[in-house]
Amino acid sequence: MSTSTINVLSGNILEEGASLTLVEICHNCHTPAETVIKLIEHGVISPTKGVTSSQWRFHQAALIRVDKALRLKHDLGVNIAGAALALELLDEIDHLKQQLKYLK
Repeated sequence: MSTSTINVLSGNILEEGASLTLVEICHNCHTPAETVIKLIEHGVISPTKGVTSSQWRFHQAALIRVDKALRLKHDLGVNIAGAALALELLDEIDHLKQQLKYLK
């Protein structure tokens, strides 16, 4: 008797130029607003518009950054400050790779 494995993938379709609210970020990342606000305070993401949390708008890339930070937190036990630092370093590595590719 053979057993088969089924992998179920889920994702979000991002529209070109659309912005997201705090509620939409929380809903899509399955995380409370308090956690997202802590990520904002640590510089993981930042609103592109708005002064108050109800007015905040985020670029779609914020979903990816929040997801990465939450995976670092849950999978590796990294705190939010550590996740922010790790993402900053990963961004720097990507930037350096692009510069290296350009120079070659």
